[in-house]
Parts: sequence; structure tokens; C-alpha cells
Amino acid sequence: MKICVFCSANEHLSPSILQATEALGQWIATEGHTIVYGGVSQGLMECVARAAKTAGGRTVGVVPMLVERAGRASQYLDVEIPCDNLSDRKQLMMDQSDVFIALPGGIGTLDEMFTVAASATIGYHQKPVILYNIEGFWDPLVAMLDSLQAQGVIRGHWQEHILVAASLQDIQKAVCSADRGA
Repeated sequence: MKICVFCSANEHLSPSILQATEALGQWIATEGHTIVYGGVSQGLMECVARAAKTAGGRTVGVVPMLVERAGRASQYLDVEIPCDNLSDRKQLMMDQSDVFIALPGGIGTLDEMFTVAASATIGYHQKPVILYNIEGFWDPLVAMLDSLQAQGVIRGHWQEHILVAASLQDIQKAVCSADRGA
């Protein structure tokens, strides 16, 4: 499977978040899956790619030309897919991937994750989106989604389109379920 990982390109994150990211990259590689990601040489993006490559895995980076020109493309790319802008990047990542995992991240990660989830809600695909809730990072977002649902602005249940995983084992189960459904 091709597993898309959305995550922060920032460097200063807690050691436990970095450790969980590294373990995810290693697991994806040892299971024979491919990582699709933003291709940047910083933060969790570089951490997950390095871990996957060290474990013998394959990586596909969807890299905006602006990032490439700035010299910030990762050295851990097996395949680099250039793109013009962030909208193109999201579409290419969505087209390339079977499952999406959102690690801790900021505005870009939220944008990517919600674009994929929104696309699923209106029927463009049935690919799972998983929030990896390391150290409760996504707890405020989960509370907000629950609040939006309680207020009636989300049709159905948001959990039908976004899964929350508290551990690597939860992710493994969700990915295995998606693999069986594919």
C-alpha cells in the first residue's frame, strides 16, 4: 500500500513525537508499504522518511518547486514528484495514496488532512484518514469535531471519515483493515 503521511516540517518537537514518528516510518517500511509525503528535509517529514529508508523502505515525495529551489527537498526520496503549488501537491498525494496518516503538524497538516477527509465525505474516495494522536496532540481537534457534530454542522459522524489512533498498534489495525478492504 501507499501510505501518505502528513506532518510538521518544524524541527523543535518533543522527543516522544520524534520517536513515535521514527517507529511509524520503520513499521511502514518493514511491512513493505511505501510512504508518500511532502518531501521536505526538515522536521517530522525528514524523520519519517529517514526511518523508512533506514529500514529498507520506499519513499515518494511530492515536492513544490518553491521547496526544491530553496534546497529543502529530502535526500531520502526514491521518487520525487514535482508540483507547482500546495493545491497540486494535495491532489497528487491523494491520487498516489491508499491511506492517510496525520502526525502532529500545523496549518499545512490540517489543510491536507481536511482536504482528504472532505473529499471522502462527498464520495470522491473511501480512503481512511487517521489522526495519530501522539501524547494527546489531536485531543483539542477531536473535541472541536465533537462540538461541530453536536451543533449539527457535520452531516453524519465525523468518525466515519477520520479515525483516531492513540498508538502504533491502532494504526496497524486501521491500515490492515484498509488493506483488506482494498
